[in-house]
Amino acid sequence: MIKDVMNLSVVTFNAVWGDKEKNLNRIKGYIESAAKRGSDFIVFPEMALTGYDDEAEKPLEEKMQFKLSETIPGEATDEIEKLTQQYGVYAVFGMPEKDASDPSILYNSLAIFSPEGLVGSYRKMHLPAPEPNWAKRGEKPFILETPWGPIGCAICYDSYCFPELMRYYASKGCRLYINSTALAKCHGKGLGTTTLEAGVIREGIYIASANLGGLDLYNEFWGGSSIIGPSRKTWEPYYFAGHKFTDEVADESEMFTATIDLSLATRFLFKNNPSVEGTDWRPDKYIDMFKDSIKDVQYGK
Repeated sequence: MIKDVMNLSVVTFNAVWGDKEKNLNRIKGYIESAAKRGSDFIVFPEMALTGYDDEAEKPLEEKMQFKLSETIPGEATDEIEKLTQQYGVYAVFGMPEKDASDPSILYNSLAIFSPEGLVGSYRKMHLPAPEPNWAKRGEKPFILETPWGPIGCAICYDSYCFPELMRYYASKGCRLYINSTALAKCHGKGLGTTTLEAGVIREGIYIASANLGGLDLYNEFWGGSSIIGPSRKTWEPYYFAGHKFTDEVADESEMFTATIDLSLATRFLFKNNPSVEGTDWRPDKYIDMFKDSIKDVQYGK
């Protein structure tokens, strides 16, 4: 039987832009501290290893992301692997990943670890500006198998603007969704909190969201890392730990830990409903709808 109860940590992380060595040392410190406090799973933000901001005027080979990118596995992931093996924990953190077969290709990726070591990487499927300046889009989702069942992994824009990915994970049995993010204040006040809370309500799942906080190179990031899940009240999300993005203290560097009960993740839309002889969610119909829309989308209608 799969486990239901998990100790989960998310970190609001003020990455030092361009200082991979310092950021890696801090990531290692948070993992060690979280493990000593009993965490089973630790989530860090998007691009935590290097910082996020792009220098748009520079060619790819001169960009910070290119210079500090690594393959997965690589030197940074080798160090984190040793820690997750030592402490018996799961962890994810964001970094610029260099394609092992073509070093000129980079991805905005999550490095994903289990107590056995490095599991793999999730490459961000949806890229907002300015990320296409240096990164290529990933092509497939990533489900991490754990004693608590499958867990879906995503990065930032994936979560806020493309609910298809979250719904796919929920349909595959994921009760927990990882949102490693770099949500900046320039993105406005409504995008983050509104969409994550809607996902919790709509999909009936938990979301662990870890955001950068404070000044990067030129962007100010909201912070607001949080663990959100279904409330005992109907159609309401509950914050088990952390802050909303726009809370006054949300950008403070802090780790939040909560014990969550994944049995409360109902995933109700994806379960059999005898009254309609199936699920309320109708993927067979959506496939036909999207196939019909592809030609219009391709030509910019």
